[in-house]
Amino acid sequence: MSKVTTGATMSLDGFIADANHGGFDYLFKWYGAGDVEIPTGNPDMTFRVSAASAEHLRRLNERLGALVVGRRLYDMTDAWGGRHPLDLTTVVVTHQRPDDRPEDDENFVFVTTGIEDAVAKAREIAGDKDVGVNGGEIARQCFDAGLLDEVHVDLVPVFLGSGIPLFGQIQDAPAELEGPISVTEGKGVTHLGYRVVRK
Repeated sequence: MSKVTTGATMSLDGFIADANHGGFDYLFKWYGAGDVEIPTGNPDMTFRVSAASAEHLRRLNERLGALVVGRRLYDMTDAWGGRHPLDLTTVVVTHQRPDDRPEDDENFVFVTTGIEDAVAKAREIAGDKDVGVNGGEIARQCFDAGLLDEVHVDLVPVFLGSGIPLFGQIQDAPAELEGPISVTEGKGVTHLGYRVVRK
């Protein structure tokens, strides 16, 4: 059965963005710190990472068949110009679908009935591949609902001081994870993987 995973770049003090939903100049510096090109679904966006990070990204991305994101991220990125950079169908959890998207298509599917239905739809789209959910509130909702299988963190050497945590206030804290199940040292980043332990 496919897995539901989340992944995010995180500062050493535990934040995936600063308090103003910024800080990405520091957090995402590793995406341009190497010589290996990683193309994305956006022809204007190509990452240049270390060889170790490139192999890590390829390994994770090959597993993915669909994504789940929140409406805030969808709006903040202006829908990534029409297609997510990972070049996958993206399920958007929202209270109300955007006026300019009256119908679902191969780029975006909108679910207004909660995280469980969004993940179920993404699993249907992904088939035997994994479903990736973005960090922050959506990852927390998946964790609280018992839907999350793995957590992947791209840990970068910066302190943001304050900001948006990877999970926020999960319901059943403290919650221990198993692992790390993977450790990859890249340039300017350490990639860590953990398995969620079901209670």
